[in-house]
Amino acid sequence: MSYILIVNPIILSAAGIPKEGVIFATAVSAAIATFIMGVYAGLPFALAPGMGLNAYFAYTVCGQMGISWQTALTAVFLEGVVFLIMALFGARKAIFKAIPPSLAYGISSGIGLFIALIGFKNSGIITHDPNTLLKLGNIKSFESVVTILSFILIAVLVKKRVSGSLLIGIIFSTILAIISGKSVLPESFFGFPEPSAAFQLDFHSIFSGAIVPVILTFLLVDIFDTVGTLSGLCARLGIPLSDKKIGRALTADAAGTTVGGLLGTSTVTTYIESASGVASGGRTGITAVTVSVLFLISLFLYPLISAVPGFATSSALIYVGAFMMASLKKIDWNDPSEALPAFVTLSAIPFTFSISDGMGLGFITYTTIKLISGRLRDLNPFLILITAIFLFKFFL
Repeated sequence: MSYILIVNPIILSAAGIPKEGVIFATAVSAAIATFIMGVYAGLPFALAPGMGLNAYFAYTVCGQMGISWQTALTAVFLEGVVFLIMALFGARKAIFKAIPPSLAYGISSGIGLFIALIGFKNSGIITHDPNTLLKLGNIKSFESVVTILSFILIAVLVKKRVSGSLLIGIIFSTILAIISGKSVLPESFFGFPEPSAAFQLDFHSIFSGAIVPVILTFLLVDIFDTVGTLSGLCARLGIPLSDKKIGRALTADAAGTTVGGLLGTSTVTTYIESASGVASGGRTGITAVTVSVLFLISLFLYPLISAVPGFATSSALIYVGAFMMASLKKIDWNDPSEALPAFVTLSAIPFTFSISDGMGLGFITYTTIKLISGRLRDLNPFLILITAIFLFKFFL
């Protein structure tokens, strides 16, 4: 999971958040959320700012929509508060069940394509073209060649089950960048980041019509991500989803997002990489507490983290994107009323460069097809409400 300490600051700094402040927020929010998971829920699962929503935060909310990062952090904070209330009253799991699995799989896969596209763009492998929108970039450039080599290295290491494969790939790219003069070693290997992004919430514009879909997107993706991840991890441990520990895990996740928003980072969520800890023998909260302490210790490596150039994380982004595409196999491609909305969702997210817009088109497509085809039993009040919110966003 340690790769997030490098990737998250690079992504969120594109929104204007001080990189030093994001490093602090990433490590501390991960440490607090993971500690709560270990002590309160007693589970060996670790949490940190999630991939996908950090890119949505930086490139869509702050980039395309022009919302300040302070207001965006406020949206994350409010989503965390709503999330916490839902977790305490058991409503979050009910909402998860109300969303069609095909849409959830389409959203997950679409976010994977979104993350991969950012990796290709940051490395220069793909660039903008006024006629075709996108085209192959300068594949011979230093950044492109290093990204390709690093991606191959990560793939081989993952295949050989080497721990920390993504981090090794990032370090490999950074070393090559330093050798070539594209990056420089810090004057000191040890230091401590200033919490310059902490407690910068801005509530002035939070109740505008543009912010509501943003909060909804943060909330829904967080629900899909967390409940889906917990389902897989608990299956490895042999723990049923009805276990009271799961409710406490959701609370830990919600608390992490709330704290993250206050400290200066996007949504915090449970990491599927926790499976490596379970596979290595982790069965109790002691595993999570250990990870929490290590996240705090990593703060003192702040100068080293800051030395990593932006393109050095591209290979990791592409790999994470590919990893998230695995959910496509779970979609029933023989049922057009399920497959087509999922396809619209997974393709619209990267094409619009927005998780929110892609989700909105997917929900509208799903509800409309089900209504016209007479499949009313596949709809529910919450699904219709979400569709109405996105219709209001797009057409009013």
